[in-house]
Amino acid sequence: MGLLTPTVAMEKVSDISPELLREMGVDAILLDVDNTLAPPTEKEPYHDVQEWIDEIRRAGFAVVICSNNYHSRIRPFSESVGLECVAMSLKPFPFGFNRAKRKLKEKPKAVVVVGDQVYTDVLGANLAGMQSILLSPRSEEKGWSIHLRRRLERGVRAKLTIMKRGEPYVHQ
Repeated sequence: MGLLTPTVAMEKVSDISPELLREMGVDAILLDVDNTLAPPTEKEPYHDVQEWIDEIRRAGFAVVICSNNYHSRIRPFSESVGLECVAMSLKPFPFGFNRAKRKLKEKPKAVVVVGDQVYTDVLGANLAGMQSILLSPRSEEKGWSIHLRRRLERGVRAKLTIMKRGEPYVHQ
């Protein structure tokens, strides 16, 4: 498996079931925010996110937000959904992932990174020895750097099979 290949690919965060996470051997989840839990710069999560977070936490999984964004963006958002956060993660470098992992007191293979970008979330997870779930972007983003990253990730995404909720997980 290459550094740019996610463990699993899905459409949206609410497609991730507790059963899938158990099959993956995961105990904890690191979540990106923009285009994963909420539209970029928005203060409110997508309509299905809070219910999913509550379901995942009831199922016994630890969850922390891990974002490259500033504290001023991430802290109010994380408080609104009831999660701890690590801001300014410097993804894809493993620093932020390791800070979050220490908060969770988990081994890397028991942690899955969930996000919408190959060159930050997936690459960073692989560099940190963690699993990853790559999501499809849900909102349009502005800015030249995100457009460049989206263009670069097209080749990776073209090779992926998008899992649906309830499908059996096949370890690669």
